[in-house]
Amino acid sequence: MTSAPAPAASAERGPDTERSSRRRRMALALTAGGLVLGVGAAVTLAVWNDSEFVTGTFGSGTFDLQGSTDGAAFSSSPAAPGKTVTFELDADTLAPGDVVYAPFAVQLSDTSTNEASVTIENVIGGAIGDDLAYSLFVEDAFGATCSAATPPVGDEVVADRAANATGTVDVFDLTAAGEPVNLCFVVTAGAIAQGEVGTITWEFAATSGATLA
Repeated sequence: MTSAPAPAASAERGPDTERSSRRRRMALALTAGGLVLGVGAAVTLAVWNDSEFVTGTFGSGTFDLQGSTDGAAFSSSPAAPGKTVTFELDADTLAPGDVVYAPFAVQLSDTSTNEASVTIENVIGGAIGDDLAYSLFVEDAFGATCSAATPPVGDEVVADRAANATGTVDVFDLTAAGEPVNLCFVVTAGAIAQGEVGTITWEFAATSGATLA
């Protein structure tokens, strides 16, 4: 007895099979779309670059304090003892109460670019300095009023300062290059002993200020 043939497989696909197939097609389509979008973005992305530079140039000014013992020839003496001023009336043979005078001038060099505030400081050498005092005047003309016969009449910027005093004194400002300030030193002898000798060294120190007009 022969067996009956098995029934042929149905050619129809169930609902689950069709849903799975649709999902695969949608996934492939999205993947392909993503690839296409990615390629498109890489192709169309473009930027421009540009730069702007600016440079500043800098330099320093010049600043030179000069002195003169004759009111005509000016030069720099940045270290002691510096220039030697000449006092009239034999300053090397002083007696108590004697007064001697000496002109001097200070200026900024012609090439200076900044104003200056000037101070003075005095240092003694030798025994006689302990018994000396000095005053300093600003005069209109060099040496014209700086002697016993024609004593100074200008502004007194230092008054009867002991030669052995310490520290600095503000004296004047220099506000133009090549224009001197004419000065007169007045030194008075106190209770000096016979045979004493010594020196006073004055330092004019300048501090730079505003740029000259």
